[in-house]
Amino acid sequence: MVKRYDKPVTGWTGRWTFVLAATGSTVGLGNIWKFPSMAGADGGTYFILIYLLCLVLMGIPLLMAEVALGRRARRNPVAAIEFWRAEVHAAKAWVWAGRLGILAGFLVLSFYAVVGGFGLAYVFFSAFGDFVNAGHAVVLAELGRLTASPEDMVGWHTLFIALVIVVSLRGVNRGLERALRVIMPALFVLLAILLLYVWRHADFNQAVAFLFSMNSGHLRWQTLFDALGHAFFTLSLGMAVMMAYGAYMPPRSSVVGSAVVIALADTLVALAAGLVVFSAVFSQNLAPSAGFGLLFQSVPEAFGGLPGGQFIGSMFFLVVSLAAWSSAISVMEPAVAWCQERLGMARQWAVVGVGVAAWLVGLGTVFSFNIWSQSDFLGANFFEWINFITASLLLPLTGFLITLFAGRVASSGYMREAMGLRWRPLYIAVRWSLRYLSPLAIVLVCLWSVHGFMSTLCVQTRAPDWCPAAGGNVVPGSSPAPELRGGARLGLGSKTPLPVVPEPYGGVETYS
Repeated sequence: MVKRYDKPVTGWTGRWTFVLAATGSTVGLGNIWKFPSMAGADGGTYFILIYLLCLVLMGIPLLMAEVALGRRARRNPVAAIEFWRAEVHAAKAWVWAGRLGILAGFLVLSFYAVVGGFGLAYVFFSAFGDFVNAGHAVVLAELGRLTASPEDMVGWHTLFIALVIVVSLRGVNRGLERALRVIMPALFVLLAILLLYVWRHADFNQAVAFLFSMNSGHLRWQTLFDALGHAFFTLSLGMAVMMAYGAYMPPRSSVVGSAVVIALADTLVALAAGLVVFSAVFSQNLAPSAGFGLLFQSVPEAFGGLPGGQFIGSMFFLVVSLAAWSSAISVMEPAVAWCQERLGMARQWAVVGVGVAAWLVGLGTVFSFNIWSQSDFLGANFFEWINFITASLLLPLTGFLITLFAGRVASSGYMREAMGLRWRPLYIAVRWSLRYLSPLAIVLVCLWSVHGFMSTLCVQTRAPDWCPAAGGNVVPGSSPAPELRGGARLGLGSKTPLPVVPEPYGGVETYS
């Protein structure tokens, strides 16, 4: 049928291996630095309920579609779309849904490795006691020293990419499967220990009130868009990961059951991480925030002031590193699978090629924190543009194409069989979501994200000339607001501005 892709891929040894692998992809930095902050700021329990509704109505159906497309074809994402397209005699252009997904995942890997390198660095900083009883100025200075040194950042970036390559080199079963069987349980156990610690030694009750309050006064349109966006990005959708992992899925495994477990585990990890982070933050009378500033400024300061903070802080950043590592392993796999099948490369060469290419592109992100920090193109640096192109354009576009393909192009009978939906009313609901609800939601999220990024650029001191009254909304010489959405800078002074990482990814806000 599709002769250049005739060689089928290998497979996971069991259903729960797939669930662990897929959960490792979805559990990323966004679970730690984005979801809890949105929940607290956007109405607490109200936001969580809206998010869960978006997850059920849109996120899970699209996750099921990606997994089903990959499992039936048993090929890499591009070949999977080609396989389905050939069956229903659809236009050849549909293969771009797979190509754009692989490209998006590759770009996410390039800057995710940099942020993952931050996590590794902070494991050691915390273990050596750098943050014990350290005030805000000391923590800020430590972060400033790290970001101001291209050599140090390249070193941590290289170490993180090397860890990802080492796992991927050993293949799907001996590499990904064995590693994720250790990484994910270790992450869950460490998170449970941290929860127990903050329950006894930090302000756990205030964190619970922050995350689970019923504050209807905080409900606004942005609440809905935040919930929609996170329901899409947190499941690693639009990066071809779930199609690649679905291709390895055992034939008798339940697509529906697996998707529900993955979504539930991802949400529980996000809530647990939020309780850990904000218990520590509130115990030190620090303001709740989000993003880069929360993870690498507020959290080190908070844990440094708690009993046993040196050990607990290093444990927390180990959790951060494990979450980033599992996600990076996942987003690398679609590109590796494509190189193997399409280009006929041995897996070892495919892994090294993709890893080195991602490392090289990631250098642009590294330099955006230091030697290129003042180098703008239309008001944003390299990191901010690549993040915007990936999170606000490529991921939504790929997700949009997948929903249309699965809901309108692929054979209804084949899709129902691939998803394993025997109960017809459930399949009708899933297909209705893929045809109408999910595409509309993705378009709205895309437009909201683009609007947020452009608005952010226009309120910076370095606003591009095309903005109305460029720079007029910021007092000259001041730092931009750290929580502006869409890639705003987190000021560490005029010489070392830090871009904030907006999570696609769970997906790398970062996503996964």
